Amino acid sequence: MQLHQLRYFVAVAEVRHFTQAADIVGITQPSLSKQIHALETDLGAPLFERVRGNIALTAAGEVLLPLATRILADVETATREVQELVGLRRGRVRLGATPSLATSLAPPVLRRFRDAHPTVDLRVEEGGSQDLVRNLLRGDLDLALIIMPAQGADPGLRVDPILRESLVVASVGEVPTASPTGELRITDLRDQPMVMFREGYDLRDATIQACREAGFEPTFAVDGGEMDAVLSFVEAGLGIALVPGIVLARRPGVRITPLAPPGVRRTIAVARRRDVVPTHAGRELRRILLDYVQSAIDSDDLPPGVDPR
Repeated sequence: MQLHQLRYFVAVAEVRHFTQAADIVGITQPSLSKQIHALETDLGAPLFERVRGNIALTAAGEVLLPLATRILADVETATREVQELVGLRRGRVRLGATPSLATSLAPPVLRRFRDAHPTVDLRVEEGGSQDLVRNLLRGDLDLALIIMPAQGADPGLRVDPILRESLVVASVGEVPTASPTGELRITDLRDQPMVMFREGYDLRDATIQACREAGFEPTFAVDGGEMDAVLSFVEAGLGIALVPGIVLARRPGVRITPLAPPGVRRTIAVARRRDVVPTHAGRELRRILLDYVQSAIDSDDLPPGVDPR
């Protein structure tokens, strides 16, 4: 099994077309087909089959694809790490962050990193925690700011808690409550139409779990939005949503109502793969992140709704 064969296999698996894959990797289609056949011979199993004129992965291909993707990502990381060390090329670091953390915690951290290391290539991916974890495990990210899952972290990751974040109720009007303090209880949301995040957002799981623990199933007015879409739907009066308070700082048309204790709180963490030695750039970004968090805690300068863990 050769690395170039894995690259050709992944290219075909991604586009499901041999000629297009050959163009992508820069070889002729017969040469690509020959290398794929050699790989199948080495593995002792076919990787592709034609179904009604289309290319599909076999069971063996389905097993190989995530492994091949990870191997190629690790090779790229190793190459960049050595090149950083000998000064052949500037470094690169890939950071993932949830939408609320991408707009609150990430900007000042990345500003500090950029000031200290202006030649390092910074790449940022915004997404739900489940998506970011999957991309970390695939080798597509070096670090990620995620929300700790209730069931615990994936064993393939090193996950270090750094802060706690509280959720609030976003609405355009007042939501009725019997609480004397004006705070909302989860039970007050029983008959309220909700704007719900798409699958893969930890906020979706947190909302559904909180409602179920309070004894009811949430009612969805709109289902499947990203963060900006959810907030826009709330502004349009389609329903309410449970969101981190920090994302409402620039939404004057949205009413913010805190939840009565114990509320819904989440643990913010920084995660990376356990089985890969971080690059120099990755280690430096993590150090700057932790230094920033500690300095913000010491100076009581954390974003609203964010507290020390």
